[in-house]
Amino acid sequence: MKLIYNIGVLAGIQPEGVLRVEGAEQGKTGTLENAWLAVDDEGRIADFGTGSVMPDSDWASLDAHGGMLIPGFCDSHTHVVYAGSRDGEFLDKINGLSYEEIAARGGGILNSADLLQATPEDELYRQSMVRVQEMMDKGTVALEIKSGYGLCPEAEMKMLRVIKRIKETVPATVKSTFLGAHAVGRGYTHESYVQAVIDMIPQAAEYADFVDVFCDEGFFTVEDTDRILSAAEHLLTPKIHANELAVSGGVQVGVKHQALSVDHLERTTDAEIEALKGTWTMPTMLPGSSFFLGLPYGRAKDYIKAGLGVALASDYNPGSSPCGDMRFVMAQGCIKMRLTPVEAFNAVTLNSAYAMGVSTEYGSITRGKRAALILTHPGWDLTKLAYQYQTPYIREVLF
Repeated sequence: MKLIYNIGVLAGIQPEGVLRVEGAEQGKTGTLENAWLAVDDEGRIADFGTGSVMPDSDWASLDAHGGMLIPGFCDSHTHVVYAGSRDGEFLDKINGLSYEEIAARGGGILNSADLLQATPEDELYRQSMVRVQEMMDKGTVALEIKSGYGLCPEAEMKMLRVIKRIKETVPATVKSTFLGAHAVGRGYTHESYVQAVIDMIPQAAEYADFVDVFCDEGFFTVEDTDRILSAAEHLLTPKIHANELAVSGGVQVGVKHQALSVDHLERTTDAEIEALKGTWTMPTMLPGSSFFLGLPYGRAKDYIKAGLGVALASDYNPGSSPCGDMRFVMAQGCIKMRLTPVEAFNAVTLNSAYAMGVSTEYGSITRGKRAALILTHPGWDLTKLAYQYQTPYIREVLF
């Protein structure tokens, strides 16, 4: 057993069996002051409570010195396996080109695919591990990683093999998503590439947990998405890119196929909110893309007022959100999306864990869950975490 004692604030407490929070419940979380938390020999939360306690002489112990203890961040949408950089496109954006214009010129995702195809697998793993380590250092304890910069069978499988190596290497939990339908690969017609993605699914299912489609203007249609998800039925659970560039119908086709999450949602009408009511699908918003591309921020507050839950994720990728700091994502949820600190905190912990299928294990302080935690320096609370969003605060990340 291990005892963490002298905790100033223990935050993120949820009862057993709560796998996501929705509506008014998204604005609530259990907290204890002057607390302790015990971890069993399997690394799970055994118990917690209040009061001044000292460890048994047979136990390992950690004095929190009045710091805050919270569940680690869960990042349910990333593209951190990529090669090189797209900083040249950063200059294009500064000079006024839109995401769509860069893509139409053959840049964007296709540039990443060209470089990834030419990069040896070991080097791709090395570069990607640097980013994963950066995320863990900033408090992420579970993350999803997508393919989608291969855009041909050989390179897509190379990406999935690299993600598998990362899963086997790091203490964080990693989920893998096959996103062959990220853009039409060079040398393919639109139709021939949709069929190529369908043909890749059985092999991808040997590595991946999820299947994803970029269902949006200029990429893949609702009809394409329906075909791909139908082909993946019983093999991979769906997750969808939807409504980043236009109101695409991606939310509705995701709900039709019981997608675990529908992600982006920068463009939302009331029809998307209505379509999600009563479903198991988690609306997931990516404020880093809004920040970097100058897009609208998702209507998170409207979703919550309608009784839905909202997750937030980083979308860490080289073209539209080159940042994996979930504390910054939480801050954007407050500053730009007008979420309360507790709403934003639940969005980057419990609800984002749900959006990648791991909320039975991560995302809250709950007996029996993994003790994957962030211990802060003294003096921190959830409001200060979002308010002073660049001040160093982590004393230790516990896995």
